[in-house]
Amino acid sequence: MTNITRIDSGPRMSQAVIVNGIAHLAGQVGAEGGTVTEQTQAILDQIDVLLAKAGTDKTKLITAQIWCANMATDFADMNAVWDAWVAPGCAPARWTGEAVLATPGFKVEIIVTAAL
Repeated sequence: MTNITRIDSGPRMSQAVIVNGIAHLAGQVGAEGGTVTEQTQAILDQIDVLLAKAGTDKTKLITAQIWCANMATDFADMNAVWDAWVAPGCAPARWTGEAVLATPGFKVEIIVTAAL
């Protein structure tokens, strides 16, 4: 039987789910209307908190999926914050794309997985 742990669960989703030694985080967004830099930093701060609740940290990241509302204008600013945050030597496999996000004020959404 597989043991599943859900963190910060609500009626629609959990902010993180742990199964088979992997923490799967839900997509994280920052406050609407902030700059790409502000939103990205807020997202990474939220990810740090959720990883800690799961019993892991950013040194154990496996994958990162990043969605930018506008790659042409947002990619470089998002990357500047991301690059400063990722632990040296611990960069995850990552993919980045452009997407229409849930709310027009969201500029970035980040989803990660991490080993425990």
